[in-house]
Amino acid sequence: MYAVVKTGGKQYRVAKDDKILVEHIDAEEGQTITLDKVMMLGDGDKVTIGAPVVENASVEAEVLSQTRGPKIIIFRRKRRKNHRRIQGHRQDLTLLKITDISSSGKKAAAPKLAAKKAEAPKIEALKSETKKPAAKKAAAKKAAAPKAEAKKPAAKKAAAKKKAK
Repeated sequence: MYAVVKTGGKQYRVAKDDKILVEHIDAEEGQTITLDKVMMLGDGDKVTIGAPVVENASVEAEVLSQTRGPKIIIFRRKRRKNHRRIQGHRQDLTLLKITDISSSGKKAAAPKLAAKKAEAPKIEALKSETKKPAAKKAAAKKAAAPKAEAKKPAAKKAAAKKKAK
């Protein structure tokens, strides 16, 4: 079974266990993502073409790495004008491994998402615990600041008395 998916403005023909290099996708390494824009599905002699996409079809992929493409040099020159400009560019890319091609709306990754939702309150509780000591430190710094300000005006008065003598 193969599929034609659209991501990053380009179309890719993929099959299970294929590795493809696509435009940057915001996801961490090891995370599973879903590509919903499936333009065509093929399974032997049976071919389904979407208009523009196939309904309820999806492709599951695992993010292997976030990388960058080769450096491209852009050189602009105007003859007889001593005008030269050099600019470089490296495109951000994501390496994906296709894990599943689904022609129905059912997703195999649904149980994983449920597990992540169950962990979310635990993570938020840990974050809130770490933020509380930081608030106490900020309050302590604010309390220490007025003591230093009180000393500065006293020193200025002493300097003013010396000039008056």
